[in-house]
Amino acid sequence: MKHQPATPSATSLPRAPHDDSNRRMTKYFIMMAVRVVCFILMVVIAPYGWHTAALAVGAIFLPYIAVVVANVGDDVREPAAVSPLAALPERPSEPPRAPESPAKPTVIEVRESRPE
Repeated sequence: MKHQPATPSATSLPRAPHDDSNRRMTKYFIMMAVRVVCFILMVVIAPYGWHTAALAVGAIFLPYIAVVVANVGDDVREPAAVSPLAALPERPSEPPRAPESPAKPTVIEVRESRPE
């Protein structure tokens, strides 16, 4: 049996670049919104303590983490879909046989008649 090149399945194609960039921008904006909340809470909370330091760490390091997470892209992909060709049963190794000729030919004849 000859080895045929695998044809890609529609389900195994990578994400469209537009969809990928939208997903990455959404992640970035969510993380930056959390950073803004951390910064505002750090300034607003009156008795300074350990929670103020934790919010400051979040406000300082979240931009770096957001950029790294947004630039990762699709390096971690979903498992590839199985090719539709893999679902087909294997062909038998025997050579194909000629079809047996029927005793009577199977011809369908359609006659049209016009109304007079």
